[in-house]
Amino acid sequence: MSGVRGARLVVAAVLPAELALMVCLVAGVRIPGAVLAGAEGIVLLALVLEAVVLARLWRAGRRAGAGRREAVRGALRTVVPMGVRRLFAHELRALHSLGLWVLRRRHAVPESALAVPYTGPQTAMMYGLVFVSVVETVMLALLIPWPAVHRIMLVVDVYGVLLILAMHAACVTRPHVVDADGSLRIRYGVLFDLRIPAASIASARVERRYPEGRLVQLGPDGVLDLAVGSQTTVTVELTAPLGFVRPLGGRGQAGTVRFHADDPRAAVAALTRARTAPSTSQGPPA
Repeated sequence: MSGVRGARLVVAAVLPAELALMVCLVAGVRIPGAVLAGAEGIVLLALVLEAVVLARLWRAGRRAGAGRREAVRGALRTVVPMGVRRLFAHELRALHSLGLWVLRRRHAVPESALAVPYTGPQTAMMYGLVFVSVVETVMLALLIPWPAVHRIMLVVDVYGVLLILAMHAACVTRPHVVDADGSLRIRYGVLFDLRIPAASIASARVERRYPEGRLVQLGPDGVLDLAVGSQTTVTVELTAPLGFVRPLGGRGQAGTVRFHADDPRAAVAALTRARTAPSTSQGPPA
């Protein structure tokens, strides 16, 4: 296990250093040849260590009977911490959502389902953040006298603006979904995704609340709040506790789910209508 711990330390230490080096290079900062060669040498040694540890874990998985892909996934799960994996995946999906937003498409919304937007309370705030970031970039360009530092900050600020837009695009292109069978999919961009089968929904009602705290918050009474703009508008009571996954991989059980919908009455009406609609299946012949 010491090799695995060493590999995890390498991931935690070398990746941020390599990212900082890449930002400098993209910004056009001149890095001394000796520093660049030393940094790349350290990265090369780190990659060799990672490859050796991953190969050992892969062989161990194969001996245990796992397939090739399953063995690779198991090795990566062992070496790379869950939080790092999920953050990287969230970022990639958010950037993909930016493309969907430009093309005016939605992610995983069937034609027979009702899309329930929820971005209303946060739209002005997100565009405000973009505006502030742009102003900050311009002000730093005027105030910072060192060209190298200015170029680095420009790269970081531009990527920050892009990431803010990508996170908002993920929320726009990934609405909540009420399916034709009465099932419910509650989402917040790429950070949260909970599927609730129709049989697990006891009731749904319009109820505006203003919870305090984080985006995803589970109370001691088993109530899960998924707030947007510090508010929720729909409350769904479940027939039994249902498991969910937090943005960084933590797990929990919720008996009641409260989330925000821009049009809560339409969402509740769709849930009620789908769950109370008479079955169209025919019984066996007499």
